[in-house]
Amino acid sequence: MEISERDRQVFKRIEQWEQQLFEYVPTDFERTFDKWLEKSFEKLDPTVKEQFFKSLDSWLFHLNSFIHGSDSQMNERERLLKAARIFNDQIEQIDDMKNLTIDQLTYLADQQISKYRIYSFSQGGLAGTGGLLLSADIPAITILNLRAVQNIALVYGYDVNVPFEMMTSLKVFHAATLPKRMRAASWESLIKDVRQFDEQYYYLYEKDDDLTDVTWLEQPLLQLLKSMVIIMFRKKLIQGLPLVGMAIGAGMNYKLSRQVTEFANYYYQKRFLSEKGV
Repeated sequence: MEISERDRQVFKRIEQWEQQLFEYVPTDFERTFDKWLEKSFEKLDPTVKEQFFKSLDSWLFHLNSFIHGSDSQMNERERLLKAARIFNDQIEQIDDMKNLTIDQLTYLADQQISKYRIYSFSQGGLAGTGGLLLSADIPAITILNLRAVQNIALVYGYDVNVPFEMMTSLKVFHAATLPKRMRAASWESLIKDVRQFDEQYYYLYEKDDDLTDVTWLEQPLLQLLKSMVIIMFRKKLIQGLPLVGMAIGAGMNYKLSRQVTEFANYYYQKRFLSEKGV
């Protein structure tokens, strides 16, 4: 496949983003928080701790599997293929997406990214009103961001119906939701996994990967903190609405969605370009 100057430009931009990721220096507060979290979990019984993270991994895996097999996700695949045929009428399946140019793929990915950022913003605003919507906030924002990662993967021609790609999309989501100081190591691990993976096992991928650990808990804790703040402000009404809570919910969920979609987009862009030989 011919490599264009535009391919090289986009790849260079990804490398600049990577450099910023690896050069990030954690603050004193972040280091203190890490030590506090580790010490807190050290007090737990090892068996209880192991079971907790296994349950969390299982929940994420089954949620990811449910999303990619849902009717709405199947419909999303068809809409994406129809959109891609505007650029190339020979597109028949997800793998054919790799026949598009990087700019065409980026355009389609940007549509997905914008859509899910708006969804996250709206969902956060609704959660900010409190009640049952707030109690469903963490599952809802998790589902939205898992779907966003899966759809970005589909845009670049990586079919999440394939076991390896389904697990990879979950790993991308996990890495993207880590604290910034820990994302570089996970990014490196993701790239390494793809380079070392044996293609003969592509459709039979059954590796049992552990995803969550103490380092991943910062994001769920932030979401719980957000919920507490929203509850505190639920009675602060402006024109009959808890606008402060709604603003907090919308703002934090949008920020998380931006973080996840940016990471996922760069990851799948790099895979696509690397396979072209850039």
